[in-house]
Amino acid sequence: MIDDLVRSLTRNAVDVLPEGALEAKLRLGRPLRVKLGIDVTSPDIHVGRAIPLQRMRAFQDAGHVGVLIIGDYTTRIGDPSGRSHERPILSDEEIDTNANTYLEQAMVVLDRERTEVRYNGEWLSKLSYADVVRLARTVTVARLLERDDFEQRFVAKLPISVSELLYPLMQAYDSVAVEADVELGGTDQLYNLLTGREVMTHYGLEPQVVLTTPILVSWDGEKMSSSLGNNIPLTAPPEEMFGRTMRIPDELLPQWWTLVVEDEPPEAEPMERKLALARWIVERSHGKDAARAAEEHFTRVVRRHQVPEELPEVTLPEGDPVHLPALLVGSFGVSSTSEARRLVGQGGVKVDGVPIAELDLPRASLAGTVLQVGKRRFARLTAA
Repeated sequence: MIDDLVRSLTRNAVDVLPEGALEAKLRLGRPLRVKLGIDVTSPDIHVGRAIPLQRMRAFQDAGHVGVLIIGDYTTRIGDPSGRSHERPILSDEEIDTNANTYLEQAMVVLDRERTEVRYNGEWLSKLSYADVVRLARTVTVARLLERDDFEQRFVAKLPISVSELLYPLMQAYDSVAVEADVELGGTDQLYNLLTGREVMTHYGLEPQVVLTTPILVSWDGEKMSSSLGNNIPLTAPPEEMFGRTMRIPDELLPQWWTLVVEDEPPEAEPMERKLALARWIVERSHGKDAARAAEEHFTRVVRRHQVPEELPEVTLPEGDPVHLPALLVGSFGVSSTSEARRLVGQGGVKVDGVPIAELDLPRASLAGTVLQVGKRRFARLTAA
């Protein structure tokens, strides 16, 4: 029976270390404390970062406690995993805002009743200098420099700050503070998770089991990342989630079905498999009705190149003529005026279905028209 449970809990796992340790933990006959730490460096949890959350949910469904650690304090350093340079430091306001949105998104996957939410500022902010020195004694510099990212930067003579060297120790101390039995993370977190075992032993605790999950590859062939913009946030609007999922190339569909849906893809053509995947992703976050509406929107707008049935209204700014790049940034979510100019230059901005090349247009000519930006952003422009 233990073997069947372990297979269920470790589905899609890459590492479960050390061998036999999870079985030993399960034989203790008590709810295990299963830790997952998330730094709030970006304002969303995407479907790739949800894969270890899905493992936490599997433990919760088996009666264990998920300990979700919001890294409000470690974010002030920034996880150096996979980085060739130090991460930029976020402001306290950005960190607090991101932390608040993370909980809502995580509960798309987790069982709220079996989730213990902790902020690592609870304990890390209280460590004295002597406490930090004690923590720093648990691992040697040579051991820290075994990390691939640190080793590569050291060889290339690129800067490595002392605060970055402390990061894996701070994450490890989280495991001490919450007395973790199991820690989850992507394969890029393996070093940090193993460091947690070393530090827990130093503090007289039974070391945690380490369980890693694969990194999800996005439509551009890179790992899914908020900073790269190739992500699907768990609480993005249904139409956006559906459309982004449909960008996944056919060759990646087996991986997505295995890691995200945790099931076999249907026996069907690639397009139907992709549509089924998009329905599943939207339904998990927003429900069946939203998934159905998102598919109808995608079919109408993307596949048939028609205007959506329901359009939001955008009031034109005062002044004549209207400077289009400013309008796109202010009301259509375009990141910058330079990006807006690029879209116009490539024919990606249309008025009533006709591509436009001008950056400044008479206000009267825009009132009452439908402005389209890219494939999926539409709005009816009004003068008042």
